[in-house]
Amino acid sequence: MPDGSDHGCHGGRETLLAAAAAAGKAEQMENLLATYPRGPHDQPQSMCPAFGSLRVGLRMRRVATILSGSACCVYGLTFTSHFYGARRTVGYVPFNSETLVTGALFEDIRKAVQEMADPAKHDAVVVINLCVPTASGVPLDRLPKQIDGVRIIGIDVPGFGVPTHAEAKDVLAGAMLRYARTEAERGPVARPRALAGDGRIALIGELFPADPVGVAAMLAPMGLGIAPQLPAREWRDLYGALDCVAAAAVHPFYTASIREFDAAGRPVVGSGPVGVEGTDAWLSAIGSAANVPAERIDAAKAAALPAIRDALAANPINARITVAGYEGSELLVARLLIEAGAEVPYVGTACPRTEWSEADRAWLTAHGAHVQYRASLEQDVAAMREVRPDLAVGTTPLVQAAKQAGIPAVYFTNMVSSRPLLGAAGAGALAGIVAAQTCGRERFSQMVSFFSGVGTGEAAGYGWKDVPSDPPGLRERMRKQREARQRAAEAVGT
Repeated sequence: MPDGSDHGCHGGRETLLAAAAAAGKAEQMENLLATYPRGPHDQPQSMCPAFGSLRVGLRMRRVATILSGSACCVYGLTFTSHFYGARRTVGYVPFNSETLVTGALFEDIRKAVQEMADPAKHDAVVVINLCVPTASGVPLDRLPKQIDGVRIIGIDVPGFGVPTHAEAKDVLAGAMLRYARTEAERGPVARPRALAGDGRIALIGELFPADPVGVAAMLAPMGLGIAPQLPAREWRDLYGALDCVAAAAVHPFYTASIREFDAAGRPVVGSGPVGVEGTDAWLSAIGSAANVPAERIDAAKAAALPAIRDALAANPINARITVAGYEGSELLVARLLIEAGAEVPYVGTACPRTEWSEADRAWLTAHGAHVQYRASLEQDVAAMREVRPDLAVGTTPLVQAAKQAGIPAVYFTNMVSSRPLLGAAGAGALAGIVAAQTCGRERFSQMVSFFSGVGTGEAAGYGWKDVPSDPPGLRERMRKQREARQRAAEAVGT
C-alpha cells in the first residue's frame, strides 16, 4: 500500500480508519496500531496483509476459513493462496451496498458460519474481515464463540490496520492461542499429537522444516525437547505449544502470540541459534529460561558449536551483500552471512523493532551493519545503489532494480527462506547461493552493456530497429485538432 493517506484501497487509509472508528471499531483499530506500530513513512509496501492470516488458517488441519470483503480482494487472496500451495476451499460471503448498510451482511456471515460448523469436519471456523467490512463495523465479535463444539474465531485484518502480511500471521495465531489458553484454563483439553518430555521449547515463526529437527538435537543435551511450533498445524498443537517451559521468538514480530505466552507464565527468548556466536548466546538464554544447570548448557554448546564452526569454515563467503525482506528472519540471515565471512553493510526488514530482535540488532550494528526496521522499497533500493554489493538479497522489486543495474540478486522468500537457517545445517546453506550468483556478475555487466537503451524512452516496445519517427505533418495536424476541440468547448453555452 502506498504511504500517502490519499491513496489505497477504497478511499485511503485515513478515510477507512475514521470510518472504522465511527462504526464502532475504534478499540480494535487502537489495539492493532499498538500491537503493530508503523514506521516514519507510514508502512512498508506489501501484498495484502490478510494473506498472512489466510495462509495460517489454510495450513491448519480441520480449520475452515471464510473471507468477508470486496470480491476483487477475495479473488486476489484466494489466487495467491492457491499459488502458494493451498489445497482447500476458501469460503466467501459476498455483499452489496444494501446488505452492508442494513446489517444483513453480518446475518449472512452468521448463517455461513452455522453451515460450516460441522464437528465431524472442523475444529474451528475462522472468519476474516477485510477492509470494507472492517471499516463498516461488521461485528465479528458478536458471532457465537462455538457451535456444536466447533470454535468460531472472527478477526479484523484490514490493510489500513495491519502493516504487513507477516504480522497478519500473528493476528490469527495470537487469536487462536488466546482461545486455546482460555480453554486450558477452564479444564482438560485434547492431548497434543506429540509430547517431548517434561521440558519443551516452543518455536515461534514459520521455519524451514529441517530447522526444528536441528534445534531439537541441539537442545537434547540439556534434557529439553521441541513443543509444537507456532503457527500450529492443528488445533490441539496450540495446547502443546502453551505447555512449554519457554518460548523462542525466532521470528520476533509475533507480538500478540508472545502476549499469550506471557499470560500463560512462559518466558520468551529472542533471536535464534544462527552461527557460532548466535547459537552460543541462544543456548545460554534458553538454558537460563528453562532453569537448566550450567553443566548441561555447557554440554549442549560442546556438542553443537564445533559442528557449526566446521560448517562455516568449509563454506566461507567472501562477498559484500545487502539483505532485505519481509519474512522476519532478515536479521538472523545477516548474522549468519557475517559469521561466514561476508560484509553486510545494510539489513532492511519490513517488520517492526521489538525487544526480541534487540540482541540481533546490537550484534549487527557492532559488526558494521545498518539495520532498518519498517524499511520501504525506496530505502532498500537506495542502500543497494549506494553500496553496489556483490549480491543483493531482497524482495521481487528490489531484485528487479538490482538486475537492471547489473547487480546479481536473489529473491529472499524463494531462495533464502527455502533453506535451513539454524544450527550446522544453516551454516552451510547460504554459501552455495552466494557463490552461484556472484560468479555471474561479469555476465550481468556484459548484458547491461549490450542491451543499454533497449526498451526505454522512445525505444520502448518491439519491432523497431531505429528510433521511431513521426509521419510527415503529424504534429501540425494534431495541433490543429487540439485547437479545434478547444474552440468547440469554449463555444458551448454561448
